[in-house]
Amino acid sequence: MINRLTDALDFHGQALTLRAQRQQLIAGNIANADTPGYQARDFDFAAALRAARGSAGTGEGIARDILTSQGRPQPALRFLHPAQTNLDGNSVDMDRERANFMDNALKFDATLRFINGNVRTTLDAMKSPNSP
Repeated sequence: MINRLTDALDFHGQALTLRAQRQQLIAGNIANADTPGYQARDFDFAAALRAARGSAGTGEGIARDILTSQGRPQPALRFLHPAQTNLDGNSVDMDRERANFMDNALKFDATLRFINGNVRTTLDAMKSPNSP
C-alpha cells in the first residue's frame, strides 16, 4: 500500500525535477539569444523521464546513473537546429523558445496540481470515518 503511494509521488517528483531543469535550460537559451555563436540546447523530456523511471525500481527514486553529484537528474542534452540560419552562428529561435517556455511552465504547474491532488486525496481518505 505504501509503495503505491510513494511510487505515484516519486513519478510526479521526478517529472517536476526534470521540468524545472528544462525550464532553466530554456531560460538559458533565451538569455543567450544575442550571444554570437551560441548553440541552443534542449532535451527530450519524455525520454529523460522514461530513463529516470525505467532504471528506477518501485519507490527507489531517480536512477543513480542520470543523477549529478547534487542528486539532480542529468538528461542527455542535444543541440537544436535553427529554423533559419543566422550570420553570427547563434541558433536561438526566440519564437520557439517562448513557446517551449510557456508549454513547459504550464506542464510544471499541472504536475504540481497532480501532486497536490494526490496528497489531498490521500489525506481525505485517511480522515474518512470508514477507515480503520
